[in-house]
Amino acid sequence: MSFPLLTATAALPAIGAVATAAVPAARRTAANVRALGVSHATLALAITVLVRFDPDGARYQLTESHAWIKDFGVRYELGVDGIAVALLALTAVLIPFVILAGWHDADPLETGSRRWRPTQGFFALILAVEAMVIISFEATDVFLFYIFFEAMLIPMYFLIGGFGDRAHEHGEEAASTQRSYAAVKFLLYNLVGGLIMLAAVIGVYVVAGNFSLTEIAQARANGSLHMATNTERWLFLGFFFAFAVKAPLWPLHTWLPNAMQEATAPVAVLITAVVDKVGTFAMLRFCLQLFPEASKWATPVILVLALISIVYGALLAVGQRDIKRLVAYASISHFGFIIMGIFAMTSQGQSGATLYMVNHGISTAALMLVAGFLISRRGSRLIADYGGVQKVAPVLAGTFLIGGLATLSLPGLAPFVSEFLVLVGTFARYPAIGIIATFGIVLAALYTLVLYQRTMTGPVKPEVSAMPDLRARELVVVAPLIVLLIVLGVYPKPVTDIVNPAVKQTMSDVHKTDPKPSVEAAK
Repeated sequence: MSFPLLTATAALPAIGAVATAAVPAARRTAANVRALGVSHATLALAITVLVRFDPDGARYQLTESHAWIKDFGVRYELGVDGIAVALLALTAVLIPFVILAGWHDADPLETGSRRWRPTQGFFALILAVEAMVIISFEATDVFLFYIFFEAMLIPMYFLIGGFGDRAHEHGEEAASTQRSYAAVKFLLYNLVGGLIMLAAVIGVYVVAGNFSLTEIAQARANGSLHMATNTERWLFLGFFFAFAVKAPLWPLHTWLPNAMQEATAPVAVLITAVVDKVGTFAMLRFCLQLFPEASKWATPVILVLALISIVYGALLAVGQRDIKRLVAYASISHFGFIIMGIFAMTSQGQSGATLYMVNHGISTAALMLVAGFLISRRGSRLIADYGGVQKVAPVLAGTFLIGGLATLSLPGLAPFVSEFLVLVGTFARYPAIGIIATFGIVLAALYTLVLYQRTMTGPVKPEVSAMPDLRARELVVVAPLIVLLIVLGVYPKPVTDIVNPAVKQTMSDVHKTDPKPSVEAAK
């Protein structure tokens, strides 16, 4: 038996979470160091998966399959395609930065304070989320995927509600209330989506007799499994609803601004750059592969919802007074682009959507973590409380600017390539949708540049006059993310080479080919 590399990649952070939680309360730094070491070891395993994966090989590679609950056809099945490998690598890359950025986020407010959970709990929960996200990307058994898709809500609930942002204008008591509200709202929204999905998962078993994604897809391809049209559509809606909540897609998005506002900056990155990607990834892996005809049937409505997310999220970002809520609404707009690319049903759109998931994770992490460093210095999330920061903390301001420019998809930075591919792929099949979506780019430039202008330029406000610049630990967090944004902006080929074969197979699942140009090239 070959070494179970995929199991090890998910099991290591899970074991690390238990080991970190077991660190004695008096040894706070030991918990931080242990969690950071586990995250780096997980990254090493993820790199091994990346190296061993052959983009031109079988669709699912490094596969593992073991009987689990035989009576119900549930198996422990893992396998990765190019899309899963790219997102697994993104997760493994970001978690060490999340841990390093949150190095002091679980420290007591004052000596002897009991208002914060132990440090080891904070980092153990982060590692637990990493383990569950990774196995969600690897699972090829529908029931196995569902278990971890839902299980990751529990550690996220405690990270939002128990380790929230300390910067609150109405005091600690009001902050605690708001954190609890945001955590409960996050949990309830996602639980409702998960319960609806559970009904659809059971429906899949009733129709197919098993939960194996590969077996069901193969049976559908060779004609041995047929789903009635209405049955397929209802099952598709059950899956899609849960994924749209997590994505988040308008109008199921309202939990995200509250969660990101009340969470610490590293946890906010964990939400939008890591956990939410499971929703869009699952649309590609499960919705399109299990329910190809229903996916095409629902495409017009989903594209309209994605378009509303793009414009609505960007418009609300323009009007925000809170830095973290602005980033949250910007993310809603960006997820609209991702979902639009997936359901444009073109190879450019789906390649762009997958690349967008990776690039959005990096750019949002860079912007949100620098914003977190800024907020921790001033003790306020309100944009109006800043001004002239670039004169007293030029490195902080410069990295904030690069993160913001990546958010608006400036050419030369990573998100530009993915957004361009999404728009080209959408325009090829749905030109009206593609044209209207470009309005989101204009709004992105508006909210990003206005945010920078109001916080970083102008007269230096007295409250920020003594603000220190980025420290060594903070530079270690931000600098690699900036480098990644530039490298992938100039040379995205390593990622596209991995994801393109998987995208072609997904296009084949839904029996779609790219539309031919309507105007022949001039001879």
